[in-house]
Amino acid sequence: MRFAVFLSLAVTASAAANVSISDPFEQWHGPKAGDVRGPCPFLNTFANHGFLPRSGKYITHKDLADGLLNAVNFDANISAFLFDFARSTNPQPNSTWFSLDHLSRHNVLEHDASLSRVDAYHGHADIFNQEAFDETRSHWGDTVDVQSGTAAIIARINTCKVTNPAYSLSALGEGFIWGETAAFISILGDAETITVEKRRVEYLFQNERLPTELGWKRPETQFTIDVLTRNLLAVRAEYWKQLNTTSSLRRQSEGYAARLSGGRARLHY
Repeated sequence: MRFAVFLSLAVTASAAANVSISDPFEQWHGPKAGDVRGPCPFLNTFANHGFLPRSGKYITHKDLADGLLNAVNFDANISAFLFDFARSTNPQPNSTWFSLDHLSRHNVLEHDASLSRVDAYHGHADIFNQEAFDETRSHWGDTVDVQSGTAAIIARINTCKVTNPAYSLSALGEGFIWGETAAFISILGDAETITVEKRRVEYLFQNERLPTELGWKRPETQFTIDVLTRNLLAVRAEYWKQLNTTSSLRRQSEGYAARLSGGRARLHY
């Protein structure tokens, strides 16, 4: 009887070990010497889990499509869309692959006003920067939604405009900012309500690891280009709304200051 119990426990433990060994969600390894990473926390995370080549190098369309499907249930259209952009950062003409460090080429896809990196003017965009991310997350509540996610975007833009004399943000970069926020909320949280627990986002950005220990699981519903577009447009609409509100308040403040200044001038006269 004791032998049967022991054998049963041994088989169970062995099966659990095999699942852990073969399960990339549980197999996280940071980059080793010679590996490369880039400015995108998610792609770095997927490489750390082995959904993409762990080296971060020579990523093909198939690598990206399979990796995004297995990790976060992205459909083939999003993968093709992202691969075409990513491949454009490879300095080798007519390439059929890219490496994660290619994505750090400034003002190709990588842009100023990152949520978690310094501007290229100040340093390397492939390295996580705690100070930049602390500013970002200071605008989030316990739940990140379209409003608070957008507020963080605008705060980072305003900071970078002041601190970076070479600041620039192309229309493509601006579009990627909206898409990045829409994507991390949708992937780590609820793509329908466009909300996510703040701690899940913090965990991934700071560790470049999927937040499975916080209860996150691979989404069962596939993330399609239609869902991405819908959520991106929600962020874009909120972005322009907040910018217009800020501009209106600034104009009101400037008008009040001008009237106050004029009144003082008349008093001095």
